[in-house]
Amino acid sequence: MSVITVFNGLFCEAGVVVKRVLDATDCRLVTDQEIVADASHLSGMAEDRIARAFQAKASVFNSFSHEKEQAIAWMRLAVAERLVKDDNLVIPGFASQLPDPAIGHILKVCLISDRKARVAVAEREEGFADKHAMKLIRKDDEDRAAWVKALRDTDDPWSGTLYDLVLPVASTGVDRSADLIVEQLGNAAVKVTDKTRAQVQDFLLAARVETVLAKEGHSVQVSARKGTVILTINKHVLLLEKLERELKSIVSGVEGVMAVEAQVGKGFHQTDIYRKMDFAVPSKVLLVDDEREFVQTLSERLMMRDMGSAVVYDGESALNLVREDEPEVMILDLKMPGIDGIEVLRRVKSEHPDIEVIILTGHGSEADREVCMELGAFAYLHKPVDIDVLSETLKAANEKIRAQK
Repeated sequence: MSVITVFNGLFCEAGVVVKRVLDATDCRLVTDQEIVADASHLSGMAEDRIARAFQAKASVFNSFSHEKEQAIAWMRLAVAERLVKDDNLVIPGFASQLPDPAIGHILKVCLISDRKARVAVAEREEGFADKHAMKLIRKDDEDRAAWVKALRDTDDPWSGTLYDLVLPVASTGVDRSADLIVEQLGNAAVKVTDKTRAQVQDFLLAARVETVLAKEGHSVQVSARKGTVILTINKHVLLLEKLERELKSIVSGVEGVMAVEAQVGKGFHQTDIYRKMDFAVPSKVLLVDDEREFVQTLSERLMMRDMGSAVVYDGESALNLVREDEPEVMILDLKMPGIDGIEVLRRVKSEHPDIEVIILTGHGSEADREVCMELGAFAYLHKPVDIDVLSETLKAANEKIRAQK
């Protein structure tokens, strides 16, 4: 039997429709949570970091950490391995966008309703007021639009070009929507054939290659056909031929790869620069200092050394960012208005002990140094700091973090 993928809007009664389809077929449900768990097992990444890829708001460190792209790569592999083992699957939710759309025996379904109908469902099923329901719907639509943009490079997540069947559930009805999906399973266009099984194998190979590249710090678009892997570079590269040689060298060693081709995509000529992740340095550094010109210059100097950093100018902002987007290393000034550096250090090490904190101050005393080290600071440095000394300290902190992982 064919695989069914179901992408849907919030409060479109997708869960009920999927349940009816499962009852009418011998298909097995594969949830977003299962794919995240599989990807976590395959990669060693925490489940919450993988699931964050579903959110529209990416990490402020993502241009250096490539965490979202890594999460997507590992989830693709998780889906590919399931598709190889079993045809009779229903894959709803965000994971429905992960399979290669070229796979012929996947029936791609979209369930959506107009916002008025969705608000009515939210009120009827959950007791939500109109304003609260609209807020939830807008946020979910934003997340789903960003997800489809990332995977399909399409701005409209509900576009009929992405699906075999787009069903307005409110006007079609839950039962009829389920019946139409089941009816389409009998369509010859989505039957399992030797050709479509080969397409699944191509998808599996591409997913494996993508994760191998992710382990080496690379993020490129990968496709495969009959053992030939095509790598598409969608960001500007200063030394393109060198990058192509490096990518081909890595990919050629993957089992099942018979040939490797590299090409530039439509995003190559944009201003965004291709950055390989350097595992020897931390990719998520938070700079906390109220001296704006100093900290901006420091951020730029770290960027020249391939260390991604975010900047905040006070302790309260630092604590807020840590709660939303945990960095690996924090470079922290002591004397700041509001919450001072010592209090920030105390709270960070209490609530997020894995974050390494480097104190960088121009006003600290020996007593301050002793307090900071007792609270768990990784190092205590004075301004002005030699950038090479700071870089070596960051690398040492990164080594400690990697060793603990």
